Amino acid sequence: MTELIRTMVATVFLVLMSGCSASLAPVVDIYGQDTRQRKVTSGTHHVREGETLYSIAWRYGWDYRELGAANNIPAPYTIYPGQRISLALKSDTTKPASKPKPATTSSTSSKPEARPVPSKPASKPVTSKPSTSSGGAKTVGPVTWRWPASGTVVERFSSSSTGRKGIAISGRQNSPVVAAADGRVVYRGSGLTGYGNLLILKHNERWLSAYAHNDSMLVKEGDVVKAGQKIATMGASGTYRTQLHFEVRRDGKPVDPMQYLPKQ
Repeated sequence: MTELIRTMVATVFLVLMSGCSASLAPVVDIYGQDTRQRKVTSGTHHVREGETLYSIAWRYGWDYRELGAANNIPAPYTIYPGQRISLALKSDTTKPASKPKPATTSSTSSKPEARPVPSKPASKPVTSKPSTSSGGAKTVGPVTWRWPASGTVVERFSSSSTGRKGIAISGRQNSPVVAAADGRVVYRGSGLTGYGNLLILKHNERWLSAYAHNDSMLVKEGDVVKAGQKIATMGASGTYRTQLHFEVRRDGKPVDPMQYLPKQ
């Protein structure tokens, strides 16, 4: 009987221990996993402490402006804990409203108006062809990019639905992580699974960049930063190795950072 009681106690103890270990937050590596790469267009997100509209849009594959418009949240996109954010895609936010065609005139006035002949040909618009400067930076449109960290690129961007949506740069623990372009910090936290300690910078209305797996984060939300400014130190938060996971998004869609960074 005594032996039976001991066996039962030991079994209960093991069950309790397994339950405790299961409740621990797992370390999740975003590489090789489908981390909501496709846009989520149904359901509702309940805002938690520390989240911003930018981080929620990032999580679900939205452009922050589109998500704000879908929820009647104007700039500067302030949200509050407990607020409900709809992820349902509304038809009036997917395409800009078409402009009505001008009313047709009567046959007596249908003759086209004479247009003045310009004195010189109109100048051609400046193209967005990338140009590399001599200072280790590359200009694409209105944004001038530079490398966010020193090290070796060990993982590259993939356009597949389950592929990685950024690049991984290996390096030493606590080595500098710098802003890849001028911008403003719009998210600082660890609420996105697989990213660890994450910073998101807004460079203009269309361009955002993200810096994941940091050890320490040296800037706060709302800070204005300059390209090359140290914003974090490299670490292994949320992953298995010391690295910087770097992403660039244009209009809410991931793009290959290697197309915008200068050649090393």
